[in-house]
Amino acid sequence: MDFKTIVNGPGGLAAVAADTLLVVLVGNAVPEGLDKPLSAALAAAVSQGDFVFKAGHSLVLHGAAGIKASRLAFVAAASASPKHFRNAVVAGVTALKSGGTRHLAVALAGSDDLDDAHAQALVAAVSDTVYVYRHTKPSAPAPSALAKVSLVCAKAQSAGIAGGLLHGAGVAEGVALARECANRPANHCTPSFLAAEAKRLGKEFGLKVEVLERKDCEKLGMGSFLAVAQGSHEAPKFIVMRYQGAAKTEAPIVLVGKGITFDTGGISIKPAGEMDEMKFDMGGAASVLGTMRAVAQLKPKVNLIGIVPACENMPDGRAVKPGDVVTSMSGQTIEILNTDAEGRLILCDALTYAERFKPAVVVDIATLTGACVIALGHQRTGLFAPDDALAAELLAAGERGLDPAWRMPLDEEYDDGLKSNFADMGNVGPRPGGAITAAMFLKRFTAKLNWAHLDVAGTAWKSGAAKGATGRPVPLLTQFVLSRAS
Repeated sequence: MDFKTIVNGPGGLAAVAADTLLVVLVGNAVPEGLDKPLSAALAAAVSQGDFVFKAGHSLVLHGAAGIKASRLAFVAAASASPKHFRNAVVAGVTALKSGGTRHLAVALAGSDDLDDAHAQALVAAVSDTVYVYRHTKPSAPAPSALAKVSLVCAKAQSAGIAGGLLHGAGVAEGVALARECANRPANHCTPSFLAAEAKRLGKEFGLKVEVLERKDCEKLGMGSFLAVAQGSHEAPKFIVMRYQGAAKTEAPIVLVGKGITFDTGGISIKPAGEMDEMKFDMGGAASVLGTMRAVAQLKPKVNLIGIVPACENMPDGRAVKPGDVVTSMSGQTIEILNTDAEGRLILCDALTYAERFKPAVVVDIATLTGACVIALGHQRTGLFAPDDALAAELLAAGERGLDPAWRMPLDEEYDDGLKSNFADMGNVGPRPGGAITAAMFLKRFTAKLNWAHLDVAGTAWKSGAAKGATGRPVPLLTQFVLSRAS
């Protein structure tokens, strides 16, 4: 989809050439300064009870007098903030997406606070709203006719907004890739599929991609990762992607994504209800692929490495059992008390592997714990970081990218729950504070790293009628990488 700016000229919004003009309204009345034809149309709709100034309420008019656009649409926003602007655009595009609009022009009325953040929000709103999964569903609705979206702005705003649109387009492509990978069923999205996607991105964007096979992982001593993989007929893949936008001497950012392409729970098998959603357990891996794609398109001056340990967690005769002890790549031993706490077992070896790059920072991303969903619901990602400065950077990136996180504690007392009589640690602690003890487990493998952990179990996908991957936290991660480049 093409995203452009339109400079608001002498003819005002009434003269904007587009199939549909969508006006986002801020305030509780017809905005002052709104072009007369638009003001008249809106006032008439309000007086007749067809429109109310309530956030998300929309109205579409055809052939409005004095308006060049074929359709005139209004949608109310709670405020002029980028977040509320995005929500309003989602409501407006939802009302329009099944129609014949090919070129949509969007304007903000009732506020002059339009900047690059609004441009990014516009791209995210439109891209998310028109996305339809169709790879295994031939009966999916036809794609939206929408091909071009323009943001109407003043001339003085146009340069910054154009940059915001470019940024937003890169992030949107990354989000779409992450959603597409995570939405595919597990018999399609296998570890081999993720490896092939990484190689495809490498060819398209000039990334260096290396895929370690089982024998390679054995030589490296990845006993924890391979313990999870041993119960599946699908071959494990350890994927390493490199983007070089800065000097080779500059320490890279490393992103590590949990790539469990299906999680039965292993011998500690999950209940049947909603187990189908465990195809989303590679949401962390999908977000790494999506972020690598976004960054490769935007080309910031930074070095970025993506690591994806990918495998299935299955309960066959070779599967790891509760009580088994394995040796991680770090040399630390782990008593596997619950085979359904497998994500941390593959991540710990990936974190040890990341040390070889002497990174400036390492962020792991994982659909790790149901406990995080209980703590934070589905709005904010759980953020764990020992370093205050790094935590602040990630929180700011989430706010800027409209992909928010919330910092969780890492007090040393939580570590006591990981004690084992038979190994250096157990892989689970007590049920209370389960998201925290999971992070404390990972922390044991980060002594040489400036590290943060994002638990996206509540944000990487949605259940119910809107079931599907969200592509989060690609916006947060991309914003974080770009901020490091600047």
